[in-house]
Amino acid sequence: MTVSRRIVLAGLAAAAVAFSPLAALAQGASAAATQKTERVQFVTNKGNFTVEVYPDAAPKTVANFLEYVRSGFYAGTTFHRVINGFMVQGGGFDRDMKEKPTRAPIPLESQNGLKNTVGTVAMARTSNPNSATAQFFVNVVDNPNLDYPQPDGNGYAVFGKVVEGMDTIDKIKTVPTTAYGSMRNVPAAPVVIESATIVTK
Repeated sequence: MTVSRRIVLAGLAAAAVAFSPLAALAQGASAAATQKTERVQFVTNKGNFTVEVYPDAAPKTVANFLEYVRSGFYAGTTFHRVINGFMVQGGGFDRDMKEKPTRAPIPLESQNGLKNTVGTVAMARTSNPNSATAQFFVNVVDNPNLDYPQPDGNGYAVFGKVVEGMDTIDKIKTVPTTAYGSMRNVPAAPVVIESATIVTK
């Protein structure tokens, strides 16, 4: 964020440039308040929720996520892994538990200072730290064990937060789950993402 200098007239005839820290901070705060913030609204069969993304902290992750949103990729995917007291994970499988093909994986951005606190959104991945594609999860409790460098020396990259509709996430986290093949914690009835749309504030 840039800090503006304001010009103050000194006297009747001469002009001098003065730097006011308080005024600069006020101007910076005003600029931040009027800046458009990218958010994504998810419509699910359990209700809606909105995620605010943080491109300054996780630029590659956010760009990747928004590209999936713009392409309509998330429509028809599900929250396929739900663990109350931990997180809800989705964005990769359809209602028939078939995994959708994705683009190439992205580099891990877990060392960005953002923490896996309740309501934050992070990328799911395999044991390969640079394997995240489209799947994401919402932390339903504080999960410091997922912050860099835990649990495997790499951590999980937080890139956003649920800013509206956390009650929807609370509904999802309590749905009954079952096993599906080798997968555990699969909702017994599909929790479907009907649409994901970029909105601005």
